[in-house]
Amino acid sequence: MKAHVSDKKKQTVVELTKKLESGSIIGIIDLTNLPSAQFQKIKHKLRKDLNVIVAKKSLIKIAIENVKGSKKGIEKLEKYLEKSMPAILLTDKDAFKIAKMLDKNKSSTAAKPGQIAPKDLKVPEGPTPFAPGPIIGELGAAGIKASIEDGKVIIKEESTIVKKGEEITQKQADMLAKFGIEPMEIGLNIAAIYQNGDIFDSDVLSIDEAEYLNRIKAAASEALNLAVFVTYPTKETVEILLQKAEREKISIESKLPEEETPKEEPKAEEKSEEPKTEEPKVEEKAEEPKVEEVPKEEHKAEEKTEEQKPEETPTEEPKVEEKTEEVPKEDQKSEEVDQSGYSEESAKEAEKLLDQLKQESIGG
Repeated sequence: MKAHVSDKKKQTVVELTKKLESGSIIGIIDLTNLPSAQFQKIKHKLRKDLNVIVAKKSLIKIAIENVKGSKKGIEKLEKYLEKSMPAILLTDKDAFKIAKMLDKNKSSTAAKPGQIAPKDLKVPEGPTPFAPGPIIGELGAAGIKASIEDGKVIIKEESTIVKKGEEITQKQADMLAKFGIEPMEIGLNIAAIYQNGDIFDSDVLSIDEAEYLNRIKAAASEALNLAVFVTYPTKETVEILLQKAEREKISIESKLPEEETPKEEPKAEEKSEEPKTEEPKVEEKAEEPKVEEVPKEEHKAEEKTEEQKPEETPTEEPKVEEKTEEVPKEDQKSEEVDQSGYSEESAKEAEKLLDQLKQESIGG
């Protein structure tokens, strides 16, 4: 005998199937312990960004089965329906943006017996407002180490009352309430979101942005340290590597014997200074003979001789050049005169004529 299925349920499955087929991002949210008034308030506030459809688990499962052919991997959402009061979330925004948006619209409240701890619930170390009394026994029963100082109860060390995923008992709920711990958050709690074939559960979606950025910074710092350690040159490490090389150079130089460094320095200075002092001396010695006084005098002498040359008769040039050969020249002349046929008498007569001419010229 087949179970009777009402037309209303069939219609609900048809509508859910259409919504799931048309939706690009599909989520399962948990409405457990969420007051109806709070649910309606959040739903109305976020109606522009998401749509929430409340239905029974069985009907949601049937609708998911109907669309798993067109939505690959969507059947993985079924396991998140078991331990929750589920509702379908439909949106076109990124899964992480939706998760962040829903977290901002949550409010904290005290834990109630029977609720599941969303995280490890701890009592911090330090002073309390409690006066000594029965509270000491209650703390000991809960596994919390306490003592009395200055008339007040002091928690000696941080203690965990309820671990994540455990059911909260009445005693634990009362103890948390005494310390003002409100671990439960009222709002739309995301169980998982399906996006482009991937499933993101609440642990992945509820990432603290500050912590995530700190992890990225830590990873970048560790990568930089590794690159410097293995001497891997990049734009980011080259300056650090040069500074490291300089420090190592200075460290090595400081370990050298002290006697070697001062001795070498003055020697190098003396060697460099010696040629400097000798260079001008060598230049002076070399310049003394290079003074062009002698060439100038020679040049002047030559000029003088050239100036005197036009004043002197051509017959005197051989006399200046060969003064020692005057006698041989006269001998040659006498020889030439003898050879030409002139006698001494003719010469004397010529001299007389010359004397007469001189006297006449003087007298006239």
